[in-house]
Formats: sequence, structure tokens, C-alpha cells
Amino acid sequence: MFASRGEKAFVTAITVILILVSIVAIIPLLSVISTSLSSRSAVDMNLVTIWPKQFTLDSWGYIIDRADLWRSFLLTLVTTVVGTISALLLTALLAYPLSKPEYRWGAVVMVGVVIAMIFKAPIVPYFLTVRGIGLYDNPLVLIIPQILNPFNLIIMRTFFKQFPKELEEAAFLEGSGYFRMLFQFVLPLSKAVLATLALFYGVVLWNQFQHPLLFLQNPDWFPLQIKIRQFITDDNVIIPGAVSGADLNYNARTLRATTVIFAIIPVVAVYPFLQKYFVKGAMIGSVKG
Repeated sequence: MFASRGEKAFVTAITVILILVSIVAIIPLLSVISTSLSSRSAVDMNLVTIWPKQFTLDSWGYIIDRADLWRSFLLTLVTTVVGTISALLLTALLAYPLSKPEYRWGAVVMVGVVIAMIFKAPIVPYFLTVRGIGLYDNPLVLIIPQILNPFNLIIMRTFFKQFPKELEEAAFLEGSGYFRMLFQFVLPLSKAVLATLALFYGVVLWNQFQHPLLFLQNPDWFPLQIKIRQFITDDNVIIPGAVSGADLNYNARTLRATTVIFAIIPVVAVYPFLQKYFVKGAMIGSVKG
């Protein structure tokens, strides 16, 4: 089937627009990467654009040797992995019964889910509630409030509603219960939606900033994003003792750029492995209601 001239023009126009938007979006990232790989003098003279000047890895060497940054990195990594797995498990356990028409309270529960998605809790009651259950200055506050998202629950419920009933009926005839059906049949065949929601949950957990800012006081529990903020706003944190002698081939600007790239590398590294599931899962979970 051949495309008409109008369709070809439309596709060409969309392609050009997307390319231009991609270029505009990637230029700031290239600038930050170039700054992290450039010398102190080149950055001080504003010579760096999208290509490193006087290439050096001194900034990376300094950042990699920072024990406090690695502590924040590992804390964020653990909370992201544990939180994502917990969130997927809880979301699946809730979405599966809600996808069944025989669950007569499903419609009522879904109304509550939609209300929770549309109306966010006011910050002061939310803060008092989280503090009241013992999560203030507790690293679990990085996980527990994030392990269920109403929007993600709706996506997974919609996906489960499209699961072949014949397969479930055959499994039930062989003596499978609902839990066995979910964990042995449904979830192994739901890689697309699981990968999609894992990316959604993982990005939120990795990038969370408001929760640790509100609830954490102990610097040992600061996640990576809070540590990055300290690096960006306080020269005495990123360069202790204000050691800014001429023998150093880095400064606060190069170190801040290096820290930003250091923080986004894990997400960028994981995304290509989930991309093939991402589009399929998002479409399947959102087309039908």
C-alpha cells in the first residue's frame, strides 16, 4: 500500500520537527558532559560549548574518590531496586483482582483509585501522617510512600483485563488458585507492562527529591539527588577546605557537571534494555479501559 503525497509530507514534517526537538534537548546535556571533561582554565574562560576543551578526567577522578557521594549513590540504588520490586509486587496484587468482573467491589475501589490519582494529599496533613507512622528521619521514607501509584495501578489492571480467559480457565481446571495463576502464568506473560511500570517506578525512586528534603535530617541517609543539590549550592561541600589552588585542573563548575552526569548514568544505561517493552506496555495498558 503506497502512501499519498500528503501522508509523505506529514511524515517528513513530523520527522524534521522531532529531529529539531531532539537536537535542542541534547545540546544542554552535551554541554554538561563537555564541561565535566574540560580543564579548569577552559571552563573559567568560557571556551567550552558542546565539545571538551583541554580534555581531562581530573574532575571524574575527584568525584569517584568521594566516599560520601558513593554512600548516597548506593543508598539510592538500593532504595530504587527494593522499591521498584516492592511496587511491582504490590501493584500486581491489587491490579489482578480489580481486573476480574467477579470481584464485586472492584468498581468502588477503582473510584477511590481515580480520586487518589486526581486529588493529591495536602502537604501538611501528609507530612504529619508520614511522621506519625514513624518514617521521619527514617530511610524507609524513600521507599514506602512510593510503592503504589494509582496511574500505574490502572495501567496494570487494564493489561490484566486483556489477558486470555481461556488460559486462566485451563489453569483453573488443573487446580490452580488465584495466587498460583498470578505468579506462574500471568506475570511471566506480562513482561511488557512490568518493564514499563518498572521504568516508571524506578525513575521516580531514583530522582526523588521532595521526600528526603522533607523527612530526612541525618546526612548519612541523604540520597543522591540531595547530595547533588549540596554539590551545586555549596562550594565547601564539593571542594572541602576551599582547596582551589592553581595546581588543580578542576573547579566547582567542572565538578558539578561531573556529579550531574554521574547521577544520570544508571538510568541512561538501563533504559535501552527496557525500551523494547516500554512502548508496547504503555500502549497495551492505556488503549482499552
